[in-house]
Amino acid sequence: MKWILLVEDDLSLINGLSFAVKKQGYMLDVAHTKDEADRLWENGAYDLVILDVSLPDGSGFDICKRIRQASKVPIMFLTAMDEETDIIMGLDIGGDDYITKPFKLAVFMSRINALLRRRDNFNQADTELNSNGIRVQLLKGEVYKNNVQVELTAREYKLLCLFMENPDEVLSPEQILNRLWDCDENYIDNNSLTVYIRRLRTKIEDDPGKPKRIVTVRRMGYKWNTAE
Repeated sequence: MKWILLVEDDLSLINGLSFAVKKQGYMLDVAHTKDEADRLWENGAYDLVILDVSLPDGSGFDICKRIRQASKVPIMFLTAMDEETDIIMGLDIGGDDYITKPFKLAVFMSRINALLRRRDNFNQADTELNSNGIRVQLLKGEVYKNNVQVELTAREYKLLCLFMENPDEVLSPEQILNRLWDCDENYIDNNSLTVYIRRLRTKIEDDPGKPKRIVTVRRMGYKWNTAE
């Protein structure tokens, strides 16, 4: 069940939009002001946020900025402001779509469906890392090399995910160490990092002595190589 947050102060418009959204099988919460929207956002988990720009106590732009500090939820602006600068600003601060009033209800619903499909595809992609013969199922915490499961320690798993989430990017030892905490929240030292990388290579490389996946970049650090 998809939940949508609509922030709009035009009561006549709210009635029509609410009917159309619920007819599609979506659940809807409605906020009439910026403060009300902030409270609903704090207390709920939404799949899509639709924001009017001009509100009695503020701007939809401000709500968008706040949401983008912590969430990638799709955001659509719904407004009578059709100036190019307003549209550009809305998209630049993190909006995913911008529809201006007046509009056809069928177009509005088509845009909603497209944003929700895109969110579903994004979430599916986020549950798995797949590169250079290594596949990580993030929800299960499982790692496969050429479709054969590989057993990793918690530290090795976290290190592998860090590399694969930053493909072909050189990570300095300092960057890696700052991301790898142990259970007692103590930093791993540089020597331990070298050991962890060596152990991880023995499990995921075809030839650990000549690594092709976790590559050492001399005097700079390490990187995950996406090339087969």
